Amino acid sequence: MYEIRENSYPMQPRERLEFFGAEKLSEQELLAILLRTGTSKCSALELAAIILKKFETLENFRRSSISELRKISGIGYAKAVEIRAMIELGKRIQTTERKRYGRVMSSDQLGKSLIDEMQDFDQEHLVAIYLDGQNQIIEKRTIFIGAVNHSTANPREIFHFAVKNLAVSLIIAHNHPSGRSSPSEPDRIFTSKIAESCAMLGINFVDHLVVGRQNYFSFRENYLIKPKNE
Repeated sequence: MYEIRENSYPMQPRERLEFFGAEKLSEQELLAILLRTGTSKCSALELAAIILKKFETLENFRRSSISELRKISGIGYAKAVEIRAMIELGKRIQTTERKRYGRVMSSDQLGKSLIDEMQDFDQEHLVAIYLDGQNQIIEKRTIFIGAVNHSTANPREIFHFAVKNLAVSLIIAHNHPSGRSSPSEPDRIFTSKIAESCAMLGINFVDHLVVGRQNYFSFRENYLIKPKNE
């Protein structure tokens, strides 16, 4: 039987994907498949190269808007919308893959999942994650949207749902729309208040995660919180 080798003859991106798998294709080839067609002056593969060169990195491309995409010659409204839909679908698939594990195994696992969910938020979101005795997530609830500080985000609501869920442990997380993950002084003050309240109520305060655009800060990993079972 004739065996097709990866470089045996020039192949179009669709053929390469079929024979060798998507993981063998470059970003340019993958994007060319999604574009389907180019313009009268360039092929889909060439148009994909132009798009990637304009945004310089995949992160910039991921954050591109419809209006930014439409500024590129050869990208009309329909293609710009399709690209945005493709990016959002990919994000949701990745988030769903990480979310399907209902048990928190580590701050690193949870932090990466929260980056997927929170990195594009324009406002700060304060989230409380309630766990049972096996670190299974009982509920993940958005407590507050806005500027998170020790005066506007009152711990009372956080612990109302902790008691309601009969939670054994608690993790809180919030994002920084600036993209930086380093905690501010109000973040540290708020963390101290949560830790004190948890101690009074007998709830294990596992971690406070500050989520940036590409990374996160864990109070636990930086030894600023020590859960009672450690």
